[in-house]
Amino acid sequence: MKYTSNPDSVVKEMLSEMGLSSLDDLFADIPIEIREQCRIPDNSGMSEMSVRKQLEQLAQDNLCSEDGPIFLGAGCYDHYIPAAVSHLLGRSEFYSSYTPYQPEISQGILQSIFEYQTLICRLTGMDVANASLYCGGSALAQACQIAAEATKRPKILLPATLHPDYAQIVRTYAISGSMQPETIPESNGMIDLEKLTALLDDTVGAVVIQYPNFYGIMENAGAIIDAVRKTKALVIMSVDPIPLAMLKPPGEWGADIAVGDGQTLGNPMSFGGPHLGFMAVNSKLLRKIPGRLVGETVDSRGQRAFVLTLQAREQHIRREKANSNICSNQALNALAAAMYLTFVGPLGLKQAANCSHHLAQYAHSELEKAGFTFPYSAPFFREFAVNVPDPSGLNDFLVSGGIIGGYELKNAMLLAFTEKRRREEIDELVAMMKEYCFEGNSER
Repeated sequence: MKYTSNPDSVVKEMLSEMGLSSLDDLFADIPIEIREQCRIPDNSGMSEMSVRKQLEQLAQDNLCSEDGPIFLGAGCYDHYIPAAVSHLLGRSEFYSSYTPYQPEISQGILQSIFEYQTLICRLTGMDVANASLYCGGSALAQACQIAAEATKRPKILLPATLHPDYAQIVRTYAISGSMQPETIPESNGMIDLEKLTALLDDTVGAVVIQYPNFYGIMENAGAIIDAVRKTKALVIMSVDPIPLAMLKPPGEWGADIAVGDGQTLGNPMSFGGPHLGFMAVNSKLLRKIPGRLVGETVDSRGQRAFVLTLQAREQHIRREKANSNICSNQALNALAAAMYLTFVGPLGLKQAANCSHHLAQYAHSELEKAGFTFPYSAPFFREFAVNVPDPSGLNDFLVSGGIIGGYELKNAMLLAFTEKRRREEIDELVAMMKEYCFEGNSER
């Protein structure tokens, strides 16, 4: 393409190269109603102050966790973040740091990654952690690929109780032919152990367990893992880091790979991202873990030093043989997680988990007293589903009262509770749900 100072001609030439005649053709895959909603009016000549005012008005259409109590979870949670986290993340040496390929000038960021890896290992009970992956879903997909390659068995069993986004990401990765995902049916919101056993054979490379699962329920991990071990398949546990402060970690269960989303560790909800995916493995899978690994060593003077290690397995040298070509990571998000875990410490993390669990138990009890029923009776941690006839309408009603409701299921709503919620807020939630679903239903 030849250089030109006319931007319109550049756009036309680019479109022509793609065989398109207009910008509308470029966005043809986006439904027309969405394109019309997002179309920005042509207000050429607006002043800076006018533009700022218009953007502020558009921003007011959004609801955030600071606008009112939020009971939305489903993989993204409103946990408290110490003020020191955002303050320190704003330092230029952190938010502008580049890939630390030169250890002699990157000791600070390398040490921060090393500390993050150490904390994830302590949290999960695993031997080695990387730093890091893009999100919980991509971490799980990478783990499934590792399992299929390590066992030379293509079949990966995904529970019906797995986060649907995670399941879809795994299926997208599987398009390459590296693995064959298959669904394990559920019973009472949990993996159906009998049906899982029937699916297990010598073609299964791994079984995935989400703990707690998408519905907030505690899976029977011990019985599942015992069944899986008989076939020599690997166990992948997709875990929530906050509950791990109170629950038996994947390493103690005997999991081979532990993955999850680190959003709850010092990262705001931010309308869904960016997050970070963490991954930890046992020592047998050390050379198959993707992403960065920082190791501790000593320099020529015998002083403690940090370096990127085991890089030959990645994209730098043997791309065609690499198990993964992920070369980047969510460094700033991982650093936020390390800061969060450092500031709150083991006791603070346990308090956050314990408070979340007890508030969820309180909400469940109050909803039951109000006459609500529940699709599942299995034990849950900080999230549960409640039967409601019109979840979408209920959410609109809750928003009108200043409450951000839950995740909409079919004839049910998934509600999440964190240590930021108060009993008074839960009482208000229950009262509004009762008003909409029972008292005011005939008028709607």
